[in-house]
Amino acid sequence: MTLYLQEILDKKTMLGRRILRIKAFKTIYAYAVTGKMTQAEAAEQFKASCEAVRYLYLFMLSSVPYITAEARSRIEAAKGKLNPSAEDLNPNEKFAGNALAVLLENDPDFNKILERKKLSWTPYDILIRNIFDSISGKDYYKRYMEAPGTSLAEDCKLFTKIFEQEFVDNEALEPVLEEISLLWVDDLAYALTWCCHSVDDLAAGKPWRLPELYQSDQILRDRPEAKVDSDKDFATKLVRCALAGYEKYFEKVVSMVPGWDKDRLFSSDMAVIACAMAEIENFKDIPAKVSLNEYVEISKFYCSPKSRSFINGVLDRLIKENNLI
Repeated sequence: MTLYLQEILDKKTMLGRRILRIKAFKTIYAYAVTGKMTQAEAAEQFKASCEAVRYLYLFMLSSVPYITAEARSRIEAAKGKLNPSAEDLNPNEKFAGNALAVLLENDPDFNKILERKKLSWTPYDILIRNIFDSISGKDYYKRYMEAPGTSLAEDCKLFTKIFEQEFVDNEALEPVLEEISLLWVDDLAYALTWCCHSVDDLAAGKPWRLPELYQSDQILRDRPEAKVDSDKDFATKLVRCALAGYEKYFEKVVSMVPGWDKDRLFSSDMAVIACAMAEIENFKDIPAKVSLNEYVEISKFYCSPKSRSFINGVLDRLIKENNLI
């Protein structure tokens, strides 16, 4: 996981401003590549991309009962052997009976939304078996199984380890997620972090609840008296302004690099520049330098190796020429 993503995740939010900027960039990038996208289409694509993070979170959190069920299944299979050993007949059922799985299995709201969204690991039982094989061979799992007693807090701590160590950079998981939704690309880290936050809340005795999609909404749900600007409004306006001004920004950049063929401008670079300029021009409460730094940082991960200096120079010049500093 990159330090950039870790910085996002440490903020304990599902969709904060930085993630929303990335999703806005991706929406405008789609327009930059195709040249065809209406405002309504851009808004719908952006909305779907945001909501997909929450569905991925639900899918990943729902792996808890499936992994637990695999452990139970193996215990029963061992007991049914023709000549079971003493260990087969008297297994350590600590993980198979973990309290976190029981909580989620019996939570009506959690299961209702999974059913409504048709989110299930049943077609991917081979992956679940492979994940359990990996878990059961790890030292953290062995320490958990050997520790005396049981507790919800201990079970939750174990699953936090599982989310962190078994799903991140799991090559077998990637094609599964792509098969279910192409909108889940790049969102696994965000979703897993929210799984860990939910597990922490359950360990503290709090009931499970569906996270708010936007950081500002989460703050208002926890502290209704708080005064915060709407992240949803920010993101919606950003996408609208970036799309509306894209061609204008494109022509300005072309005029700044005389002798360049228009086709030499990378679509990713232009998408970053369009989003940055849209934010700087339309959100006066955000310092231009802050916006510039945010988008230059995004370019490091989504553009070519040389893009960072190019984008930084172009944005710096456009800001100064238009007295936006």
